[in-house]
Amino acid sequence: MAKYQSRSNTAPTFSVIIPVHNDWAPLRTCLESLASQENPPSFEVIVVDDGSTEEAPESIRSWSNSYPLTIITQPHAGISAARNRGIRVCNGSFLLFIDADSRLHNDSLAVLSSKITESPNDSCFQLHLIGDRKTLVGKAEDLRLETIQHHTLQADGRIRYLNTAGFAIRRSRVDLERGLFDAAALRGEDTLLLADILRGGELPVYVGQAFVRHAIGLSPIQCLINEIRSARLESATYKRIHAMNVRIRASHRDRLKMFFWMWGFSGQPSIGRSACAFAVARQILRRIASTAATHLHLGPRLLMRNITLLPMG
Repeated sequence: MAKYQSRSNTAPTFSVIIPVHNDWAPLRTCLESLASQENPPSFEVIVVDDGSTEEAPESIRSWSNSYPLTIITQPHAGISAARNRGIRVCNGSFLLFIDADSRLHNDSLAVLSSKITESPNDSCFQLHLIGDRKTLVGKAEDLRLETIQHHTLQADGRIRYLNTAGFAIRRSRVDLERGLFDAAALRGEDTLLLADILRGGELPVYVGQAFVRHAIGLSPIQCLINEIRSARLESATYKRIHAMNVRIRASHRDRLKMFFWMWGFSGQPSIGRSACAFAVARQILRRIASTAATHLHLGPRLLMRNITLLPMG
């Protein structure tokens, strides 16, 4: 295991944990967004290199001049194992998980910190995820994220959704040695974590003003191919969720409501109807791939990724 570290003598408020696998280019933008935070609480950044073919370039290491930075290298073991590795070396009171292709708005850490202060009895916080509207794929991702968050947000300010592109949890809530994520889950690890949190009688608090922009650097064809792969990998994770006596429920009525809300939201000039059509095509393809996985006994049918988790009666 190779390790590079820039140390700070005081424990930070946040440990920002970022798994990386050959994602050095988007990570540079992510780290820049952290350096650009306005009036942030103290934080450290832990980058876990999960078996990349090339080591972290100097342009990544140089961000240690802006904040405490730790770079850990491990053999390729998957994103869940990488996050757990970051947990074991963190120092912050809160763990904040983001992805290499995420970019925080300039006030996101300050807004999150304020929300945490207002919620002393809560352990989990979900930041507001948005897509990058520069491309068709990005616009479709923005529609997907906004639709899911709109329809899973509860009246009490908690949300039946968890996405590790922007999720925070109290350090005291985590078994630091064991980790937080199931390393056997190759995809859908965030939904599996949500199921575990839900079984404990808790839901993440939604931090609607702390924005995290999630960029997808894929062409439309690459994105659709990735949907097929993801659906097949997630099927095994959803089978485990089912065994936990937690089920996924998205009724036909719910899906129809979500579609009409998405259609209305896509009327904005910065998005467009073509993005809505592509978002729907992604979902249809994912469901077809999921159904195929079911017939191959790879897991249960997926109705909608990361939508609603309810205890089974």
